[in-house]
Amino acid sequence: MTVSKKTTKKSVYKSKKKATVKKVKPKVAFRTYDSAMSYLFKSTDYEKQQKLRYNVTTFNLNRMEALLKNLGNPHNKVQTVHIAGTKGKGSTATMLAKMIEANDYCVGLYTSPHVTSLHERITVDSEMITNKQMLSLINRIYATIEKLKKKDDAPTFFEIITALAFMHFADQEVDVAIIETGLGGRLDSTNVITPAVVGITSISIDHQNLLGDTIVHIAKEKAGVIKRGVPVITVPQQPDAMKVLKKHASSVKAPLSVTGCDIDFSSRFESSREHGPHTRICLTTPNSRFEHLRVPLPGAHQALNCGLALAMLDKLKDEGYEIDDEKAMSGLQGISLKGRMEIINDDPRILIDAAHNAASIKALIQAIGQHVPYDSMVIIFGCNNDKDIRGMLTELQYGADKVIFTRSNSPKAVFPQDLADMYTEICGNMYQTAMTLREAAKIARSAVSREDLICVTGSFYLVGQAKEQLQSS
Repeated sequence: MTVSKKTTKKSVYKSKKKATVKKVKPKVAFRTYDSAMSYLFKSTDYEKQQKLRYNVTTFNLNRMEALLKNLGNPHNKVQTVHIAGTKGKGSTATMLAKMIEANDYCVGLYTSPHVTSLHERITVDSEMITNKQMLSLINRIYATIEKLKKKDDAPTFFEIITALAFMHFADQEVDVAIIETGLGGRLDSTNVITPAVVGITSISIDHQNLLGDTIVHIAKEKAGVIKRGVPVITVPQQPDAMKVLKKHASSVKAPLSVTGCDIDFSSRFESSREHGPHTRICLTTPNSRFEHLRVPLPGAHQALNCGLALAMLDKLKDEGYEIDDEKAMSGLQGISLKGRMEIINDDPRILIDAAHNAASIKALIQAIGQHVPYDSMVIIFGCNNDKDIRGMLTELQYGADKVIFTRSNSPKAVFPQDLADMYTEICGNMYQTAMTLREAAKIARSAVSREDLICVTGSFYLVGQAKEQLQSS
């Protein structure tokens, strides 16, 4: 089956299943964008709550399904792709979206969290949702939210944002929507879709107070996105995590493929005068042949993410998408991700990266070592209390010549001295503390020369603040 492209704005999924559209004239509850957003931000936001239980009461797919049903089930009106995992979800989703978009399809992309603007989470053909569109959507969803509130089942902030994304993608008649999970997978608000393909990125310890404190527990939550009969692709995982994925996929008869195992995949690091240090990958299937493709994002971990995106693209060919490999590869060129290995200031050099678990900190330090020359590196670090703090600090010691602990504006942010005390227990290295990012940046600037590097990392909140406060004009 061939999928129509965005020139005709016809989705393959709509040709398979025509969903009923409820034509109800929306009540205009909000006249301005600011009033609508004020209403939205008053909803329960688990991303900001300090103490949270991960169960079917707090995270309830029945509530999400009820919300969507009252809206005419917009998630059923577009074809979707689902991406879960611990790290690399946003990068994988973005690379896949760019490759499909380069093949003249209309592509929706839903990711989280954002760095500086909520609108980053919802894009169509790389364009963020506009204020006008957001206002209209919140007016349309208002009555449904109030109806559920009266039943003591008020939707959460993330459920509302997810529903708004589905509504926007249906309105724009996207040919495919790339959907990234928020937390876990099994009970995540996005887990109401039946996608064409599922991708699972590298699984590691994160949110252990919610998802479990072992790789097995966490893998079980991530595996919850696997649907009966839907092909799933993953990257090499820790043995215990891979056992979980294989067992779950087998139980629902979902064909599972692993890049570098079932799918021919290889990568190599090199440096050239034209591109500097970078990674190249090769991936071959019966339908696709990508040879010596330059990965657009720095770091060996991004080679795995790019390989996963290519393998998922290959599966979409089986769903009828007409994909030209050359166009797909051209779509990758020039990709940059806000808050990932991003240089925001040149003198002194300030790099920000939203690494927020131990595996990501390790990957970040390795990537900086490969791609960014420097004499000495000062790391400004702050994280939230729902993270593997000890694991992150353990990795931090191997890359930082100097550490300044601070905190973001998140209510879950750990106090700098608490981080410092734990860091002392782990390695005994020297540190400084600052109660604000501005203070930390002032200390860092006084300690570096032009050849040194300041790296801000540990959480999306801290990186978002850094981009707003420290970026050169």
